[in-house]
Amino acid sequence: GAEPSTVTVSRDGADRWFVSILCEDTIARLAPVETAVGVDAGLASLVTLSSGEKVSNPRHERQDRERLAKAQRALSRKRKDSANRAKARAKVARIHARIADRRRDFLHKLSTRLVRENQTVVIEDLNVRNMTRNHSLARAISDAAWRDLRAMLEYKADWYGRELVVVDRWFPSSKRCGTCGSVSEALPLNVREWTCGCGARHDRDINAARNILAAGLAVSACGAGVRPQRSTPGGLSAMKQEDQRATAGIPRLSARVDAKRRL
Repeated sequence: GAEPSTVTVSRDGADRWFVSILCEDTIARLAPVETAVGVDAGLASLVTLSSGEKVSNPRHERQDRERLAKAQRALSRKRKDSANRAKARAKVARIHARIADRRRDFLHKLSTRLVRENQTVVIEDLNVRNMTRNHSLARAISDAAWRDLRAMLEYKADWYGRELVVVDRWFPSSKRCGTCGSVSEALPLNVREWTCGCGARHDRDINAARNILAAGLAVSACGAGVRPQRSTPGGLSAMKQEDQRATAGIPRLSARVDAKRRL
């Protein structure tokens, strides 16, 4: 029964047509639950949850890398301003669109699941821009799209009445023992399992996710609204919490319907 205020027809670089309909919508909050989860982002596993579950990284760009390279080589051979060059350019755009669509679909399903199943979701404040300066990992980090996942968690938590807590980027989640609380001085990335001096043996990612959850629950209970510290962490690190906007359940102009339905 809603009447759209605006209808926009558009076409993207892959020659796909979309219809966007702007109308008034009311977003209902989800029923409260008692569960909370810590989320550790990675490359081998896209995310590791404090429950011990690891969500594998689908690596969408790597799956289509050979096809994309072949299409780009064909494009480079076409004469400028020719009809064949336009066709080759559209083919490259379609491959890019396929990669982006699959990645977005996967992240939407994952973020929706995390928000629906948990009242509190705790994540790390990753500086993705600086991390992509590592040329050996930049392509894999960009394909993982951690920033997009965080953005989805932020607005979905706001919509459905959940709490999203962001832990300070300097918090030593991987190097801190979840049993005794001691912090290891060095823990290279190639070390995936390690044993603390107290005798506890940890999976690097699961231990980090549990430490992130513990830190986030402490922030949620006590608060610590401080800016990230700029020095190398040595002891307890301050955490920060995202402010949640109280807009869920309020009518807003937010509905978008595409020709190709997306989650």
